Amino acid sequence: DVVKDPHLSLCEKREILSSWASDASAVQDEPRLRWLLGTVEPVPLTEVLAALRRLDAMEARRQKRPH
Repeated sequence: DVVKDPHLSLCEKREILSSWASDASAVQDEPRLRWLLGTVEPVPLTEVLAALRRLDAMEARRQKRPH
């Protein structure tokens, strides 16, 4: 959902996803899950990392476009 949000810049999306990937957002006794305050449920770390890779790919495509 973060990657698809049209109201967030790439930088904002990266900040949100990076904060989720942080150990500070890890669920106690479940290191494979991340939970941000205000979200309904935890998210698997693998999904967060996959979303960051999608952002990287989007940014790479954007940089390849002629200006």
